[in-house]
Amino acid sequence: MSEYIPDQTGNERAIRLALLTVSDTRTKETDKSGGRILELAGEAGIEVAEYTLCADDAEAIHSIVAGWLLRGEIDAIITTGGTGIAARDVTLEAVRPLFEKELDGFGELFRYLSFAEDIGTRSVLSRAAAGTAKEKVIFALPGSTGAVTLAMKRIILPELRHMLHELTKHRLEH
Repeated sequence: MSEYIPDQTGNERAIRLALLTVSDTRTKETDKSGGRILELAGEAGIEVAEYTLCADDAEAIHSIVAGWLLRGEIDAIITTGGTGIAARDVTLEAVRPLFEKELDGFGELFRYLSFAEDIGTRSVLSRAAAGTAKEKVIFALPGSTGAVTLAMKRIILPELRHMLHELTKHRLEH
């Protein structure tokens, strides 16, 4: 399965993703969650335009994601890590102010699926969220490999093309 969307001229092109792993301890070599997202995106034909790691620092997270929002070649942004309730979990505080619209259903469905299929009542600790900004969709995922696999396979990959279509269809209507 390849994921394509129309560009501004109506020609099809691959969806392009930026990935940010938020962690005080991981490196690209030890980033299993980021690696899993890269693997699943690649299998779906999604191009990875950027992949970086940063510490659990709200200003750094905000700066990276805000910069990606300004780049026309990026369609979607995924962060992994920093969505729990620990003091250092600040990803949502960093990205939520960037949302023009929050996709409440994403977090609700993610927690439901996590509860039903994986972690039971511990799913209430997840603050996974998604929103849109500047014709892009942003997903803030937990840092576990199981969580990113669930989110990618059950929600993001099945719906990403449609989400981007809804965000950009006005371009082709004029």
